[in-house]
Amino acid sequence: MKNLFILTGCSKGLGKGLLDVLVADTNNMVVGISRSSMDSSVNFKHITLDLADVEALPQKLGGIFPQGRFERVALINNAGWIGEIAPVGSLEPQSIASIYAINVVAPAILMNAFVQKYADQDIQKTVVNISSGAAAKNMDGWSGYCSTKAALNRMTGVAQEESDLKGYGIRYFALSPGIVDTPMQETIRSAKPSDFSNVDKFKSFKANQELTTPAAVAEKVLYLLHHEGEFEGVLQDVRKF
Repeated sequence: MKNLFILTGCSKGLGKGLLDVLVADTNNMVVGISRSSMDSSVNFKHITLDLADVEALPQKLGGIFPQGRFERVALINNAGWIGEIAPVGSLEPQSIASIYAINVVAPAILMNAFVQKYADQDIQKTVVNISSGAAAKNMDGWSGYCSTKAALNRMTGVAQEESDLKGYGIRYFALSPGIVDTPMQETIRSAKPSDFSNVDKFKSFKANQELTTPAAVAEKVLYLLHHEGEFEGVLQDVRKF
């Protein structure tokens, strides 16, 4: 039987790094979700969807969680948005709504569907939510990103508590990937100092080659998935293993 991986944000950055590693194993079936269109293949099914559209997402769940027998299933909520970088009081209302939709509401809907689909199946079941160290920090200009990642962490912890209480056998992780060389970092470096006081620090990460490659972080995510027994607790950080 094949392994099934559901991966959001699969077209670029860490998501593309994860996709490349996962599809390289012909025993894996990957369902990928992204706004950008991509070609499907023998073991990759792409679904074009903007996760900010929380009304459209529920209509796609049947295709996201396909029928079939699998040895293991894993949901990787990788898609995320830094949001509009600006202080509270200067944000556009639609930007506020969109970052919560992408970073919190969409993962919640997918986690809910994952439990409904697989909780009673006797297979290996894992959910990895890509979080951020920003969840535990106050970063000016990042109110949306910091708060949504904090919400994602707590949601993941509650889901693990429920899995333990109800015997679902689902393992949950909220994983901080470190500072990865992705388009999100480009957005951060383009912020105005008046909107984000640490912008020069983030520019130095790139200039000093301190960013981790998506491929390297993807390998860490795969290690976590294949060695779950080595990890205690929900909150994890790739820089610690």
